[in-house]
Amino acid sequence: MAKRARLTSSLSALDGATRELVRLAAVIAAGTEGEIRAAMVLVSSSDVSPAWIEELILQTYLFAGFPRGLNAMREWRRASGRRAPESDEGERLDATEAWARHGEKTCRTVYGDMYERLRVNIRELHTALDTWMIVEGYGKVLSRPGLDLKRRELCVVAACAVLEQERQLHSHLHGALNAGATAAEVEATLTVVEDMLDARTRQRVALLWSRVRRD
Repeated sequence: MAKRARLTSSLSALDGATRELVRLAAVIAAGTEGEIRAAMVLVSSSDVSPAWIEELILQTYLFAGFPRGLNAMREWRRASGRRAPESDEGERLDATEAWARHGEKTCRTVYGDMYERLRVNIRELHTALDTWMIVEGYGKVLSRPGLDLKRRELCVVAACAVLEQERQLHSHLHGALNAGATAAEVEATLTVVEDMLDARTRQRVALLWSRVRRD
């Protein structure tokens, strides 16, 4: 009974639509095709904004790959009956400079004081990865206006947790806080996906979150 009360209290930090969105992020990132299909049927009749759902699916390829992004969008189209837009800013072939500017701003928001060090670290891995991270990731995708940065970061936290990507999870736990999420909202996000983690991963995620809270 006490455990259930603590769970309810933790989840209440997020509004219902955001809870559903971060859960969907985790299912798209790590669920089976059947689980993704069922999740899309469920969310298509929920109060979650269709624009939020499509933005979440679009950003999925950054963290879980194009195949999962494509499959998730296919299931969303089937479940919702919504057609693809006739045009979108993501089609533009002349927007690289604008995406770079927006990407630098968004990435700096997410990483805060660690931004300059991040750029050095990524360039040491490969110079192309640094440019792609800023232009493609933070500019073209995560700076899109259809979903606010705080909710984007909470969705990234959910995806990284279920994918067991601890380095990226560490960065985006900080990133969610830097983007305006409260500690309670981040903790609620981890609670939403807790049942998708095995015991070892739950423990590691909890330890990682406790370190981030102390930073």
